[in-house]
Amino acid sequence: MKEIQSSKNELIKATKKLQQKKYRQQTQTYLLEGFHLIQEAVKAKVVLREIFISQRGLKEWSDWIEEYLTDYYLVSDEVLKALTTQPTPQGMIAVAEMPKEQSEAFAGAWLLLDHVQDPGNVGTMIRTADAAGFAGVVLGQGSADLYNEKTLRSTQGSLYHLSVKSGDLLEIVPMMQQAGKKVFGTALDKAAKEYLAVERLSDFALIMGNEGQGMTSELLTLTDQNLYIPIKGQAESLNVGIAAGILMFHLLE
Repeated sequence: MKEIQSSKNELIKATKKLQQKKYRQQTQTYLLEGFHLIQEAVKAKVVLREIFISQRGLKEWSDWIEEYLTDYYLVSDEVLKALTTQPTPQGMIAVAEMPKEQSEAFAGAWLLLDHVQDPGNVGTMIRTADAAGFAGVVLGQGSADLYNEKTLRSTQGSLYHLSVKSGDLLEIVPMMQQAGKKVFGTALDKAAKEYLAVERLSDFALIMGNEGQGMTSELLTLTDQNLYIPIKGQAESLNVGIAAGILMFHLLE
């Protein structure tokens, strides 16, 4: 254990930069805020470069720290507040390494996100995909950064339970179809089918589009079938995360 008392410490200043996407990309590292996310990362054997713990954190999770951590920084509340994006720091922050991108066979059910921009929606859909039993999620171009603090918090650790990748959906969708996977889109048009009329499958992909504009026209022309959820009340639409949850739990057998 080492101690850092000042937020002007060079390591702390360098770590704080990871709140910005460009520094995360440059270093291939990101910040994990709070005990639960760090606990899930440790379970998943994620490489943690540094861990910063306040006196509060040391007191609350002393048994876990003693069992799982061999090296960490004991920091002042001032230091922890400098590193966090939340009004009330939870007592523990870590610097984690991003996983190496690997080729993917895309077996099983996959959720594809097309320009889904809200970090909370992206994180929630990753968490829901995990709960529904999906194999993975692909964040298409224009979607929120996986390592944004709000995205990470919304996943509640589910990013460590399934495969999460970034990629060009215009390339990935044809690749999936060539491998025999059926790809569903989501749209309100005359050719779309009500989701309840679709047979449940174990090997398919589901695309969810932007919160306001829906799926891009290029992707809509590539899908095998576009689906819609009928709305019985007076609401104009569903939140994309809610819609994704309904479809994922219905479609996966």
